[in-house]
Amino acid sequence: MPCPFFMPTERSHDSSWAHPERLPLGGTWKGVCTAREDGTLTPDSQQLNEFCNLGYAAACPYLPSRREADAVRFSVANDSKDRIKIWYTLEREHHPGQHGILEYDAADKGWITTHPDRCLQKMAECHLESYLAKRRAGGSSSN
Repeated sequence: MPCPFFMPTERSHDSSWAHPERLPLGGTWKGVCTAREDGTLTPDSQQLNEFCNLGYAAACPYLPSRREADAVRFSVANDSKDRIKIWYTLEREHHPGQHGILEYDAADKGWITTHPDRCLQKMAECHLESYLAKRRAGGSSSN
């Protein structure tokens, strides 16, 4: 469950994880922290590993005290090959909050339903990218 303020920018090839495919976004990602409106925070590798890619980052120095969520959870709700529905849930102190479904048209390679929060939408895209790679490789896990 990545941090809701994490904006992934590129896949990381960090080899310190035994099973990076089991991470919430299906791998490790580099990116920026959007906790400040100017989005100028660039987490170091330790922060990316401990906070950004995993969420529930109470010890993160950038995490605002006033926030709607601590983490975002994604899972594939339905895969009909042409359309993929992804559930998302924002969590605060391990309790579910805002939730919904984002829908992707695999045939047209475009989103039918998107989220207005650009970080959440980008994380959904990363989750989908990892899911589609697993699907092409013959894996069936949706998380």
